[in-house]
Amino acid sequence: MKTKVAVVILNWNGSEMLKKFLPGLIACSQMDGVEIIVADNDSKDDSMKMMQESFPDIRTIVLESNFGFAKGYNQALRRVDAEYYILLNSDVEVTDGWLVPLISYMDAHPEVAACQPKLRSYRERDCFEYAGAAGGYMDAWGYMYCRGRVMDSIEKDNGQYDDIAQVFWATGAALMVRSADYWAIDGLDDRFFAHQEEIDLCWRLRSRNRRIVCIPESVVYHVGAATLKRENPYKTFLNFRNNLLMLYKNLPEERLNRVMRVRALLDFIAAMQFVAKFKFKDAGAVFRARREFRRLKPQFAADRKDNLDECSVKIIPEQGNFLLIWRYYVCRQHTFQSLFNCDAQG
Repeated sequence: MKTKVAVVILNWNGSEMLKKFLPGLIACSQMDGVEIIVADNDSKDDSMKMMQESFPDIRTIVLESNFGFAKGYNQALRRVDAEYYILLNSDVEVTDGWLVPLISYMDAHPEVAACQPKLRSYRERDCFEYAGAAGGYMDAWGYMYCRGRVMDSIEKDNGQYDDIAQVFWATGAALMVRSADYWAIDGLDDRFFAHQEEIDLCWRLRSRNRRIVCIPESVVYHVGAATLKRENPYKTFLNFRNNLLMLYKNLPEERLNRVMRVRALLDFIAAMQFVAKFKFKDAGAVFRARREFRRLKPQFAADRKDNLDECSVKIIPEQGNFLLIWRYYVCRQHTFQSLFNCDAQG
């Protein structure tokens, strides 16, 4: 039987996570046409030995280097033939029936390129999880937020976001995407290595008038920060650098210069806030990210031209026309619903 859904876990030194979460994934994914695959990003632990001994029936793909999240998935997915891919982190606990609403919705809505389930926190199970909550959005200046998570304020899940919603981006922790759409835009951008590559992917899809949705009937629990802790200078570097690259690649011409000028100021302020908190390595990571962005920018000029040439949706409804940090710190709007109750414009 042809594979309809390939659930692909990109593993890097995640033997313990696989032992913990893979049995539940197997038990909850018993459907015709569903295949579970573990792709290994040149792990140095016993991941592949453990897979052979404990999960011999699960297909593995062994990559020759640690390619990072973006290139690692591209390399692995080129070896997978399926109608739908699900990119699933190794630290995700799925629930009974989690695949059914995702598959049903995607089958019924061919205009949708990608979707995500609702992400709850593995540690605080009644709360949303930072990485994706109930679907992701972006403000006018490149700052991300979610239904259920704004900056570091995470809401309890009281069913307030249980409707299916069109979103700007779906989390890479549990991302379902049509293989045809994925390869139509050449997949994740290898050069990002890790962090925000799924947002760039969704932006490119959305600008081509493909839809992204969150389907909260499907629920998973995410540990989060299993590879790099949330407060890590290298993670700070990747997030700032990749965010600038993503903006350069995708912003319409009439907005690019203004956004980049404002971001230069806002990034400087962010670095000074790190200094004030004695996080000097993080502050240095911000400046290093901006230098690296300037160095890499010429390499992305052709991608920017291609994206603008293919763009059919310049004004994306799921992109807020405000400055998130103004709404959050000045207007004290700390929930997704309250963000839009602030009269001040960023």
